[in-house]
Amino acid sequence: MAINGADTVWVLLSSALVLLMVPALALFYGGLVQRKNVLSSMMHSFVAMGVLALEWVLIGYSLAFSEGNWFVGGLENALLKGIDLYSVTGTIPTYAFIAFQGMFAIITPALISGAIVGRVKFKSYIAFILLWGLVVYAPVCHWVWGGGFLTGEALDFAGGTVVHITAGMSSLAILAYLGKRRGYGVDSLKPHNVTLTLLGAGLLWFGWFGFNAGSALAANEVAALAFMTTLVAPAAAGFVWMALEWAHLGRPTALGFATGILAGLVGITPAAGFVTPVAAIAIGSVASFICYQAVMFKNRLGYDDSLDAFGVHGVGGIVGAILTGVYASVGGEGLLLGNSAQLMIQLQGVIITIVYAMACTLLIGFVLNRTIGLKVTESEEIIGLDKTQHGEAAYNI
Repeated sequence: MAINGADTVWVLLSSALVLLMVPALALFYGGLVQRKNVLSSMMHSFVAMGVLALEWVLIGYSLAFSEGNWFVGGLENALLKGIDLYSVTGTIPTYAFIAFQGMFAIITPALISGAIVGRVKFKSYIAFILLWGLVVYAPVCHWVWGGGFLTGEALDFAGGTVVHITAGMSSLAILAYLGKRRGYGVDSLKPHNVTLTLLGAGLLWFGWFGFNAGSALAANEVAALAFMTTLVAPAAAGFVWMALEWAHLGRPTALGFATGILAGLVGITPAAGFVTPVAAIAIGSVASFICYQAVMFKNRLGYDDSLDAFGVHGVGGIVGAILTGVYASVGGEGLLLGNSAQLMIQLQGVIITIVYAMACTLLIGFVLNRTIGLKVTESEEIIGLDKTQHGEAAYNI
C-alpha cells in the first residue's frame, strides 16, 4: 500500500503529543508528592523516556508486533532488522508506526511510579520498568494489537487494556514489596504543589488527543471521532468528580477536578474510536463515579497507592474496557446493539490481563527484592529520595 502524506503527518504529530504526556505525567505526579521527593518522582517519568525508548527499538517492538505465536511476537525485527526507509505499515512508513507505538511503551510503565513514590530505589525502579516492559507490556500488546489471541476480538482502540489495566493492576501488585510510606495514615502527606498537578493534567489532556485520535493511524473520520470522544468524556468525568466532592466534602477541589479529568481520559481510551460522543459522555461519567469510589475505598482497606495509579488507571481501564463492550457502535457492536458476545469477550480480556499483569509483577518484584532490593532504608525515606537517590533538591531558596 502506498504511503499517504496526510496520514504520516498525523501519526508523527500524534507521536510527539504522546511523548509530551510523559513530562506532563511527571508534573502531575511531581506536584502530588512531598517536597523532598518531587525530583525523584519526576525522574521516574523522565528516565522512562530514555531507557524504554532504547528497549523498544532493540527488542520490545519485535516482541509486540513481529509474527510469533498467540502469546508473543518473535525476534525477526529485533534491532529493527528487516525494516528500512521504504517499509510501510498501512498507509504510513513503518518507522512512524514504530515511533508511535514506542510512545505507549514508554508511558505505560511510568504510570506505575505513581503508586510507589518515596519508597523505591532508583536503580531498582529502572530494572523494574525494563523487565516489566519485556515481560508484561510487550506480550499484552501482542495479544491485543500485534496478532495475538485477542487481536480482532477484544476492542481496545488506544490502550485501555494494553496500557491502563496492565499498569494499574501492576501498581497494586508491587505494593506487596514496598508497603506503606512512613507516616501513612498518621502524618500529613499532603501534595506540595497542586499547581504543578493542574498543569500536568492540562498537558495530559492535550497529549491524549494524540494518544487516542492518533490510534486511528490515519487522518480520517475515525480519528475525528476519537478526537471528539476524547474531548467530551473527560469533561463529563471532571464535572462528575467535582459534583461528588461537593456533595461529600461540601466543596469542590482543584485536585479532585484534575483527577476526574484523568479518570475520564482513562475510561474513554479503549472506546475512543468505537463509540459516539454521547456514549463517551456516559462512559466518562461512569468511570469518574467508580474511580471516585475506589479512591475513597482505599482508605478503608489501608493500602498505600500513593497517587492512585490503581484507583484511576486500573479501575478506570477496567470500567472503560467493559463499557466499550456495552456502547460500541462504530467498527463494532456492543451490548446495546444486541451483541452480548462482545461484552463477554471484553470481560475475558480484562480478567486475563489482570491475572497476568499482577502475577508477572509479583514475580519481577520478588526477583528484584531478593537481589538488588526494592525499598530504600528508613533513614533514606525520612531524608527524602531527592537527596538520597539523586543528591539534589527541587528548591534551593
